[in-house]
Amino acid sequence: MNSLLVPLDRIGDFDEIVDVRTPLEFAEDHIPGALNAPVLSNEERVIIGTMYAQVSPFEATRVGAAMVSRNIAAHLETTFADRPRNWRPLIYCWRGGKRSASMATWFNLIGWRARQLDGGYKTYRRNVVELLDTLPRQFRYIVLAGHTGSGKTRLLHALAGADAQTLDLEALAAHRGSILGSLPHEAQPAQKAFDTALVGALRRFDPHQSVFVEAESRRIGTVTLPASLTEQIHRGSCVTVATQRDERIRLLLQDYGHLFDDRTLFKSQLAKLVELHGRARIGEWHTMIDQDRRVELFEQLIDLHYDPAYARSTGKHFARLPESIRFALRPVDADLYEQARALLEQLRSATGELALR
Repeated sequence: MNSLLVPLDRIGDFDEIVDVRTPLEFAEDHIPGALNAPVLSNEERVIIGTMYAQVSPFEATRVGAAMVSRNIAAHLETTFADRPRNWRPLIYCWRGGKRSASMATWFNLIGWRARQLDGGYKTYRRNVVELLDTLPRQFRYIVLAGHTGSGKTRLLHALAGADAQTLDLEALAAHRGSILGSLPHEAQPAQKAFDTALVGALRRFDPHQSVFVEAESRRIGTVTLPASLTEQIHRGSCVTVATQRDERIRLLLQDYGHLFDDRTLFKSQLAKLVELHGRARIGEWHTMIDQDRRVELFEQLIDLHYDPAYARSTGKHFARLPESIRFALRPVDADLYEQARALLEQLRSATGELALR
């Protein structure tokens, strides 16, 4: 067995984790806390892959070795120039192959005690997939249900401030979960990066404490929740968040007002609802956007789109919704933390739930 290879459960033994894959591979997903020091650039990896298939493995390996050597030399002069003599890095690439072995060899020749992750990123990813199946089943969930604009996300944040355990799936997904849910100036993570972030969040929870989460569909924008988590959330006890209609409008104006900054994009998002609402109605909504009739538009979106969609879907998926506790929320008021603490007290009184802080 190669003595330079270490298993995944030993990554905590090292001073630093170094990911030598390309920036594109790193951006898609990586071990939390890892530093990206690519031994091949995005373009160089394509060149070597093409040469391997179209010329010969020998030529690809020869040219690739030269590229890797130059890039490692550059990292030694810059990225790692200040590392101390007793530094212990763990290095990984896609499968624990040549890229990580090359850097580990040079590091060890210098005198650092470098090791490779056995199996590379593929081993890490396999572990994430396994954890996504098992971790969600370790917790009890309290689901915040309620119409769009009722302030569920604000209540979730306030509950976190009141020291309750909260799982903010929309924050992890960088999306609010509806047709208009894209966040301004923030792209959604790749599915693999979302999975990694979700595992990290779940690992921080105490299984003896309930976890608050918003009612979500299986998909949040472009990312998908693991089946095990969706099933557990659907079985969870529910709190129906009830908010007055005028307050819902005020909240939507605050949270979605940025959509009017790019009216062309706003219109294109609403155009995706043509099949559901017809061209005439979408045309009316486009006119409201042009004329800056914000209140009227959000009133119609609530009455004609969001509330009917909620009625169609939520009751079918959340089995315990009929027995839910009703909680009246004022999401645009300044006393959200006091309201969150009131909900916690209401839950303790109603359920005797000692696992709530």
